[in-house]
Amino acid sequence: MSLNKDGSYTGFIKVQLKLVRPVSVPATKRVPSLQAGRPHPQGVKRRTSFYLPKGTVKHLHILSHTCASEVIDALLRKFTVIDNPRKFALFERSEKDEQVYLRKLGDDEQPLRLRLLAGPSEKVLSFILKENETGEVNWDAFSLPELHNFLLILQREEEEHVRRLRHRYARCRQKMQEALAALTPG
Repeated sequence: MSLNKDGSYTGFIKVQLKLVRPVSVPATKRVPSLQAGRPHPQGVKRRTSFYLPKGTVKHLHILSHTCASEVIDALLRKFTVIDNPRKFALFERSEKDEQVYLRKLGDDEQPLRLRLLAGPSEKVLSFILKENETGEVNWDAFSLPELHNFLLILQREEEEHVRRLRHRYARCRQKMQEALAALTPG
């Protein structure tokens, strides 16, 4: 770490990325357009998703006043991830008596300051980027196409559930009619 003349300091933090879900990155595909009778390549914005390799680690050079939300933004920029930063959270990981503790950092917490206070040992403190698991879905973090896909998936699930219920009750109705026919003298 380096102390600046204004009293702030700069240094590196190491962040391990432990993402379970794939991340979205921009992908451009050349599509010919037919302007003035001849094709011209024109970029069309697309996105593609992939899983980051296990054990991905990134070192960031940050300032003492850099907050956790800015660290998340910087990490996403380094990997050109276009997902909403609110889908992710920065955690501090610490080990004590062979027990591992994880704590989600608040958006305004300063990771470099925490690193300085904890000392150099990664067992005492390390940082992990994970999905932001709040237990509640943050619908604002999704794009319109993603939300539309969720609705389509839910509609398909609902239709399948209704189909199963109708089939189940049709079987019950058939068994009751067979039982009634066996009891009714004919």
